[in-house]
Formats: sequence, structure tokens, C-alpha cells
Amino acid sequence: MIRIFASLFSVIILYSQLAHAASNRPNVVLILADDLGYSDTGYTGCEDFQTPHIDRLAETGIVCTNGYASHPFCAPTRAGILTGRNQHRFGFQENPGPRFPGFGLPEDEVTLPDLLSKAGYRSVLVGKWHLGVEDGHHPLNRGFDEFFGFFPGGHDYHASNPDETNIHSWMHPLERNGEAVAVEGYLTDQLTDYAVDFIKRERESPFFLFMSYNAPHTPLQASDEYLERVKNIEDQTRRVYAAMIVAMDDGIGRITHTLEEEGILENTLIFFMSDNGGSPAAPSDNRPFRGVKGTALEGGVRVPYIVHWKGTLTPGTYHKPVASYDIFSTAAAVARVDQPANRIIDSQNLLPYFTGERSGAPHVHLFWQLADLQWAVRSESQKAINVAGSPTYLFDMGGDIEESQDLSASEPQTVETLEQTFRQWKRDLPEPDHQSDGIADSEGVASQTQRKALNELRDTRQ
Repeated sequence: MIRIFASLFSVIILYSQLAHAASNRPNVVLILADDLGYSDTGYTGCEDFQTPHIDRLAETGIVCTNGYASHPFCAPTRAGILTGRNQHRFGFQENPGPRFPGFGLPEDEVTLPDLLSKAGYRSVLVGKWHLGVEDGHHPLNRGFDEFFGFFPGGHDYHASNPDETNIHSWMHPLERNGEAVAVEGYLTDQLTDYAVDFIKRERESPFFLFMSYNAPHTPLQASDEYLERVKNIEDQTRRVYAAMIVAMDDGIGRITHTLEEEGILENTLIFFMSDNGGSPAAPSDNRPFRGVKGTALEGGVRVPYIVHWKGTLTPGTYHKPVASYDIFSTAAAVARVDQPANRIIDSQNLLPYFTGERSGAPHVHLFWQLADLQWAVRSESQKAINVAGSPTYLFDMGGDIEESQDLSASEPQTVETLEQTFRQWKRDLPEPDHQSDGIADSEGVASQTQRKALNELRDTRQ
């Protein structure tokens, strides 16, 4: 009997130790904007409306001035973030949708919430998924404990007449853990409400909140409340777009305020970024960069990127290139969980680079590819880009972030080296699972942006 009680006591102690270890692990919050223009926040230079809560994260966190999305489309970047791998390593280069039935994040890929669950984290996805609609692709089957949001690449922000028959429709009802629910009020506010409630419910245990806003992705819709806040903007389309970002910024403020109010802000690692550059389907502002969503120019892939951990990370700027998928290894490190050992992980833990424990750059090269129509490779100081089989262009990323002066003629050896680097990287990749003729994104603007990118690059050689 004594042995039985001793065994029970040992089990209780073990579970108590595990619970204590889990409780000491920091929370992870990823706030992802959708198609946000680079200069559409205050801290990146926006002048016609304000984003005080995003700016506050920037002021009190690490601003990555060379922060990149791993793809200039929505879904591939998300696939990279959740796996810590350049999405081309598993053939993921398209946006899932009705064009590609059954397409989604491969079921054998290990996701960040899968990893964090081993350390006792509870994970929630709030908002946009866009990584498949089949049962095997459902967020609740990909490591998330809760899901409140929608499956396709966008959603109506009011949805007064929902379409229950087509899961790919932007009018399809929201889902709350398997049950359909209606949009109540303005969608951005409703998503924030759920995130705030989750934080309050899970404050005692470590959690991963993937706050996946669809703002300011089309359709361009805003409530009267937010439109009134930006009434100074005369252009009506820009005004609606600005109101959508103001609503998202308010939501970010509510999330950070809740973390502070619950006494867990200093135990929470926060990431903020956009999934790609601003879209040509909206009046986004990607200045000072050339290009838009759908191009490998800087305007398509360089994005606002903030890492915030109050009391742990000293506020400042970090200038070496970092990638969206670095979120994976950084989160795994703070959760103290091992990354998958049976696959290539492209992600890097950024914290030692921020603190100065590690010197050099997290990545020797970053790569982008859009089918066979466009590719780019960036080293710390230079970037080569090729569009539609044109001769490869070369730009100095130290002094020419606008990609305005092509150096390929004066530095042919550098071009050849970067081309060879890209070819070697591509040789190790599988064939893409799905590939459309024009690699058109959900707005059908890709062919247009390909032509625009090529024309802009040609201008640099005149």
C-alpha cells in the first residue's frame, strides 16, 4: 500500500513538474496582415492615416528592416511559416482554391502547432487559413486546438447573405471549431473578439495564437465607424483601404492590451508581418520599392516585420535579411522543443542574432520562385532577379533598395554566381504539386503584374 501511494505521489509530482515547466514557457503570438503595403503603417512612413498600435510594437520591439515573405502570394508564405521550410521544398507554390481540388498543405509536413503541442501549448488559428479545405487539411487536423475563421483566400467583411453551398466562396459562413457561424458586425472586429477571449481563457498555460487577419485583402469594405476615422482621405478607394487597416490596428491594440491586462505581456513573444507586398487590386503603397504582390521585386516580398518581447528583447533595428519562415525556429527555441530531424529546415532562430550572441547573417541566401516565370535570389548585399526568361538583372541591396540601377553589365561574374546558386537550390526541389498556366492568384492579376515587373526592370537598363 505504501508503495502504491508512493507511486501515485511520484506521478502527481511528475505532472506538477511538467505543468510548471509548461507554465514557464512564453506564449507566442503571430499577427499576420494580408496584402499590406510596405508603407501603409506609421512606422514605415504612412502619412495619410495612423497605426499607433503597430507603431508601438515597432517602438518597443525589433524592427527587421530587411524582413521578407518567402513568396509573393498569400498561401505559399503561410505554408512556409507553419513548417519552417521554404514552401518549394514540398512543391507548394500556388494558392489553393477551386482551380486545384484537393490541394493544400501536405499532410506529412510538421506544423508549428504540432511542435508546440509537445511542450504543452494550446494553439488557435483565428481568421484566414487558405491551406486547403479537405478534412486532412483542416486546421484542427494540423495541430490547432481551436479554429475560428474561414478557408478561402478572402472573405466578405459583412456577409449579410452567406453562401453555405460553396466553401471556396468569400461569402461562406465562418467556422468555429467545426460549426458554421455568421459574420456579426464587422469581420475584423469579430476576429479580434475571439482572439481576446482566447487569451483570457488560456492565460494560465502557454499558448500559440495565430492571429491571421484578412485585412486589408480585398474586397475593400469598411464599417462607418472606421471610415469616419479616416475622413481626411479624399480618394474614396484609398479611404476604404485605410479604414480596413485602422480596424486591424485597433484589433492589435486590443490584443496587446489584453496581454498586458492579464499580466502576461512580458511572457509573450509577438511577431507582426504581412504575408506579401501590397496588391495591385488595392490602393496599397509599397514605396520606396518597385513591384507589388505577385512579383519577386522588393515591393512584392519585402514586408513590415516586427519581433517584440517586452523585457527580453532590447528595442532596436536589425538590418540583415530575415524570412517569414524564421518564425518557426524562433518560436520552437523559446518553447524549448526540438525541430523535426528528418527534413531540411530553412528557418533560423532569430533571437541570438538580435541579442548579438551570434554574428553574421541568419541566411547566406534567400530564394523566390513563381513557376518558371520569375525567380530571385538575394545575398546579404546583392539581389539577382529574372522575369519571363529575360536576361538576369542585378541590384545592390545596400545602396539601391528601389532596384533602379541594373548592374548586370558591369558585374557579369556576380550574376553568373547567383544564377548558379539558384540553379543548385532548384535542383534539390520536387516538382510543384500544382501549377497553373499563368500562375494567377486569387484576384487574377498575376499575368498583369508579371508584365509590369518586366517593364519596370527594363527601365533600369535604359
